[in-house]
Amino acid sequence: MRVFLAQTKPTLGNVEKNLNQMITIIKDQIGKSDIVVFPELSLTGYLLEEMVFDVAIENVPKELLELSKKISIIFGAVELGKDMFHYNSAFYLEDGEIKHIHRKVYPPTYGLFDERRYFKAGERIEAFNTKFGRVGILICEDAFHQSSTYVLGQDGAEVVFMIANSPARLSSKGLGIKDGWDAICSSAALTNNYYIVRVNRVGIEDGVNFWGGSAVFSPSGEKLIELQEFEESWGKVELNRKNIIKERFSSSSIKDENIDLVLKELKRIKRIKN
Repeated sequence: MRVFLAQTKPTLGNVEKNLNQMITIIKDQIGKSDIVVFPELSLTGYLLEEMVFDVAIENVPKELLELSKKISIIFGAVELGKDMFHYNSAFYLEDGEIKHIHRKVYPPTYGLFDERRYFKAGERIEAFNTKFGRVGILICEDAFHQSSTYVLGQDGAEVVFMIANSPARLSSKGLGIKDGWDAICSSAALTNNYYIVRVNRVGIEDGVNFWGGSAVFSPSGEKLIELQEFEESWGKVELNRKNIIKERFSSSSIKDENIDLVLKELKRIKRIKN
């Protein structure tokens, strides 16, 4: 799988402009890459607040579906569900169809985040089949919950795409949030023996600066590629299934995982908490 990381700077609320940029990037990669990956809410921008209502889509833009006949596409948008609630969603397009929609399971409401005011939480974390193998998608805060990466590993994911809108939080140690992201991605890739493709946006919205630093991690937890911080940037990496097979041959973490034990202990913990 030849993966193109599109670390873009979406314009807040301007769906037409963002869509046109996405189309330009996708067209340029046809024949060069197998899949193009955009950040969380790449179609709309992030700090939408009341604009969520105005920019929501019920149907994927036909231009993207048409282009997906030639190259697979992952992008983020506000989805208006059939239940008439709004979701922060990621779409996987392939062969002119919507192959999968992942709705953000953990929309955060702490610090500068207020997503639960506008978005309903998704209720499923699952891997799915593509022509390149079995993959999974997580959206930003989802990745900070151990269960998310664990479930996808047990569900047979070979590649996990993490699309994000992660703001910069600087401290005396520098860009600490990057260290946190790298630790999560490296650990999850290593313990589940799958690739992780992380695509984070850049740009400033209402004083919030998004740091980029998109990266890819191997099934051994090694960082294979990293894009620039704070600037629109592009990168390509080829993911080889043989590396997954090699790591799973030499490691027993996935093979020997005892799901029944995990379920039993979680039920015990739930009883205690209740």
